[in-house]
Amino acid sequence: MQINLKQNKNLALFKLISRVAEVNNQSVFIVGGYVRDLLMKREAPTDIDFVTEGNGMDLAKKTAAEIDPKLKVSIFKTYGTAMFKHKGLDLEFVGARKESYSEDSRKPSVETGTLEDDQKRRDFTINALAISLNKENFGELIDPFDGLLDLKQKIIRTPLEPSQTYSDDPLRMMRAIRFASTLNFKIEENSLNAIKSESERIKIVSKERIMVEFNKIMLSEKPSVGLKLMEQTGLLPLIIPELTALKGIEEVEGQTHKDNFWHTLEVVDNISKNTDQLWLRWAALLHDIGKAPTKKFDKKIGWTFHGHEFVGSKMVKHLFHRLKLPLGTDMKYVQKLVKLSSRPIALIDDGTSDSALRRLLFDSGEDLEDLFTLCKADITTKNAAKQEKFKRNFEVVAQKIKGVEEKDQIRNFQPPISGEEIMEMFKIKPGREIGILKEKVKEAILEGEIANDKNEAKAFVIKEAANLGLKIQA
Repeated sequence: MQINLKQNKNLALFKLISRVAEVNNQSVFIVGGYVRDLLMKREAPTDIDFVTEGNGMDLAKKTAAEIDPKLKVSIFKTYGTAMFKHKGLDLEFVGARKESYSEDSRKPSVETGTLEDDQKRRDFTINALAISLNKENFGELIDPFDGLLDLKQKIIRTPLEPSQTYSDDPLRMMRAIRFASTLNFKIEENSLNAIKSESERIKIVSKERIMVEFNKIMLSEKPSVGLKLMEQTGLLPLIIPELTALKGIEEVEGQTHKDNFWHTLEVVDNISKNTDQLWLRWAALLHDIGKAPTKKFDKKIGWTFHGHEFVGSKMVKHLFHRLKLPLGTDMKYVQKLVKLSSRPIALIDDGTSDSALRRLLFDSGEDLEDLFTLCKADITTKNAAKQEKFKRNFEVVAQKIKGVEEKDQIRNFQPPISGEEIMEMFKIKPGREIGILKEKVKEAILEGEIANDKNEAKAFVIKEAANLGLKIQA
């Protein structure tokens, strides 16, 4: 099959690489994701992989020199690869190779091979497609494993026997699920069964590499596709057991609770309709993880999950640490949203005080809108009337908060009186009294005892300082 590259925006580049390879007496082919996405008419990726039956590093250096002698080429001798950047593209060149694997590592032993050898070592048929850039058959599609048919039928299939493919490099199991989730493809039955049987092999893969694939699943249009496949194949309990611990419905004395695992997947899909923000999606994924350790049955009121938000927020840190996820602002953001995830619901009551609204504003700060997005996603009832009622209630709370915010300026709260000003008023040095007085001012403002105003705060501090034996000094 011939691929028409005449309208391709990279045609001039491909022609140049073809000429350089011919002069160098080498064959050269485009392989992998660029070919797949070109055939699917998706937006072309900015990274393009080239395979040559020869020295990939040499071809890269000569191609770069032809484009611009000043172009810097990065060489990776261990892998026999070289790459350079050109007009916003990442161009990688590699010599065709064979691979063999040991039992305890996903790093292969490599030896020189043919294009066919190189296509065999690819993870899936849809990624084993190649386009020739050679003069005699420029633009010809080379498809030894019917990858084009799999593209048309939306199937994820391995070029070789699937159990061996996944055992050799267990990260491919995550990649299979990631492609199924991001491309909305089906994993072929033999391949799916092989992932189930080889799932334990994921343990030899670094958490960092697993999370790269997992986060791509989380950023897909409907993350539950990938999450369900991970649960079905046994990968999820090996990677995030805190989630699968939520599975199941218990019944005591005729009373049941919802299955919090499948509910969580619904929440993640719901929130994904409204945000591409990865860590907000993670907050949706983890918002109920505290329910497994806090689940209890009370004869009077049934099933309870008291304090699950607080417990869940504590679990977030351990989970992020274990999975080698960022432990800075991203982790703290997820912790905060998990901890606050039930607070807005409690404020729906007509009798909610301004104090409670001020405290939510103070605690959520700049993340209030994200918290509301999470809470709305948490509405998974199939009853249309109930769903509409919940959404209306949230709008009422949002309006209440807006009114309090305009009046009291609590969001991103800064005390109207500083520690330095307190020290100057009472002519004292830094000490515990400063912290006590600042905390009292904050509490008084949140409770509505005083306004968020400098003069009121100063008068309040003078009164409270007297209880600590402090007197204002002229």
